[in-house]
Amino acid sequence: MNLALIFGFALVCFLPALLTSVLVTALLRKLAPKIGLLDQPSERKVHTSPTPLGGGIGIWADVLIPVAMAQLGIWLVASNEELREKIPAGIGVDWNRVLENSGTMWGILLAGTLLAAMGLLDDKKNLSWFPRLLVQLLVVVGVVGMLGVRATVFAQQTWIGFLFSVLWMGVLINAFNFLDNMDGLTSGIGFISALLFAAVMLLFPEDPRWLVGGVLLVLAGSLGGFLFFHNWPPARIFMGDAGSMFIGFMISAMTILGTFYKEDVVGRHVMLAPLCILAIPLYDFVSVIFIRLKQGRSPFHPDKSHFSHRLVELGLKPKYAVLTIHLATWTTGLGGLILYQVENWAMAIVVLGMVGCTLAIIAILETKGRANTAKK
Repeated sequence: MNLALIFGFALVCFLPALLTSVLVTALLRKLAPKIGLLDQPSERKVHTSPTPLGGGIGIWADVLIPVAMAQLGIWLVASNEELREKIPAGIGVDWNRVLENSGTMWGILLAGTLLAAMGLLDDKKNLSWFPRLLVQLLVVVGVVGMLGVRATVFAQQTWIGFLFSVLWMGVLINAFNFLDNMDGLTSGIGFISALLFAAVMLLFPEDPRWLVGGVLLVLAGSLGGFLFFHNWPPARIFMGDAGSMFIGFMISAMTILGTFYKEDVVGRHVMLAPLCILAIPLYDFVSVIFIRLKQGRSPFHPDKSHFSHRLVELGLKPKYAVLTIHLATWTTGLGGLILYQVENWAMAIVVLGMVGCTLAIIAILETKGRANTAKK
């Protein structure tokens, strides 16, 4: 493994997206109020003054622009033998295969664009939950059915992988959308998750997954630039549903498109790495739905029952609640990376136990602490 080559590749993918994101987001911050993209304060929201929306458009554009430039470069290299000879031999890229796979990648980006557009419409019109879920389902089924972006889950029946993939994408789209309730929360968790998944794609397979790893690094760079405008408090621009759904979809699709497992190289237990890396978004999603159903309310009705809100009720300022969740995400995510260093299920169970204990500690502290606060 050529670590210098991988590090250089990471910088080439990450830095242009980061710089593009800072510039585009700064521009959108000025334009958003002029086109009616303002998030007004309300009882269920933390911010107290109108804040520009439209950051999600920037995140979307900051992914598409670098990927389009990379696509042009790949096409030039693949079609020019002289250029291919100048590429370091150790990179081990099958350029024709990359070109073939890039078609699938652009299909995924088109699907992400549709979700971002629907999210932008929701930001302006405040759509009900049914049309949002319907569009999400249609897009996800199209990606899984038409593009073939699906997991096998080690099952011979293709319908099992189909249903799992649709469920995985649908849950993560909404999990990241649920998380978008405090400054820098969704973008920070997306940033951490994208970096960790990129590390998995580039460092652990026998042959680095350059295309998937590169797109994840571009996404991380885009989110890093967006976070530049979240020097709390307060945030200077919000991503809105356009950004949160795009992030959730891209991460869910990349985790399926990327290969986590290869026979005789690493055990099947590494297929659990995405659950570790995304443990916090999934915990928030499941716990919020449980609380709402327990209280007899719709699981899709916005409120302040999220993980972050529960931490604020314990006495943390929103800034520190967000940082706490970011650190929890790093903790469980690093557990996912450790799975690639263990050789059997026995040690994998130890890693999963560590992640489970982290979530249990969080649950005990916020649940019991919240109950004690309510009694005072």
